[in-house]
Amino acid sequence: MSTAHKKSAVLAATLAAAALVLSGCASENPLDPGTDPAPVDPTTIVIGSQAYYSNEIIAEIYAQALEGAGFVVDRQFSIGQRDAYIPSIESGEITLFPEYSGNLLQFFDDTTTARSPEDVHAALLDALPEGLTVLDQSTASDQDSYTVTAAFAAEHGLTTIADLANVDVVLTLGGPPELAERPYGPNGLADVYGVEVGFSATGDTTVEDLVAGTVNVANVYTADPRIQTEELVVLEDPEALFLASNVVPLVSADIADEIAAVINPVSAALTPEGLVALNVESTVDQRSPAEIATAWLSANGLG
Repeated sequence: MSTAHKKSAVLAATLAAAALVLSGCASENPLDPGTDPAPVDPTTIVIGSQAYYSNEIIAEIYAQALEGAGFVVDRQFSIGQRDAYIPSIESGEITLFPEYSGNLLQFFDDTTTARSPEDVHAALLDALPEGLTVLDQSTASDQDSYTVTAAFAAEHGLTTIADLANVDVVLTLGGPPELAERPYGPNGLADVYGVEVGFSATGDTTVEDLVAGTVNVANVYTADPRIQTEELVVLEDPEALFLASNVVPLVSADIADEIAAVINPVSAALTPEGLVALNVESTVDQRSPAEIATAWLSANGLG
């Protein structure tokens, strides 16, 4: 072979090798829409959260508790609402998620008649698709409630919704317009507890109207930070007028036993008042979820 031919052959081989290298590099480009994301180590716990500050705080508590126990954690927070993240949980891409029992149950079984925390949790275990389960639920919740000011509760000796039947002043219930037709609205309140109320569609100003005295009973979510900052009292619901929606860890069944010893104590320590306080730290004190989670775990002997 002539020198010129040898040079040509070497050059061709070099170019071919370079093309193969570049082709291999291109196939690993994370920005290439044609490539799959790098697989997550199967020993990693992938934790998701809703795009909601309260839910992200709980997810961060789970994450730090697991890391403290020696687990490797991948955070996938602020995903969105159930339609966005449930497929990723069902596929195993996300393996742990802080959820709310009643709302999650209705997602999988919209005909359920369960209402109390215990019944909802039991029904949820049956309703979840194969491969998913829930661990112990917390007493903390994020659900509808009937709430009054602390001053009104003290004046009339109110602890439960049933106590409203003994109040000797006219009761006006405030809430979103649709509450008037909800099964737990004025008609449900009368049917279940024998409490007669007027109704005022207060909408976004419900808490403000309650504090101002425009209404004296209000439909407020149980994790609303204003329960603490405005000195409100959530009335207990012994007859389960409202669908219970307790904080509950939704988890891939194949890792449930492995992480239960870490996550169940977290659920046991998270109380209704405690969740409200965490939300105050976020909305009022403007602390990050990581800071809030670290302090909470330490304060509860779990850090």
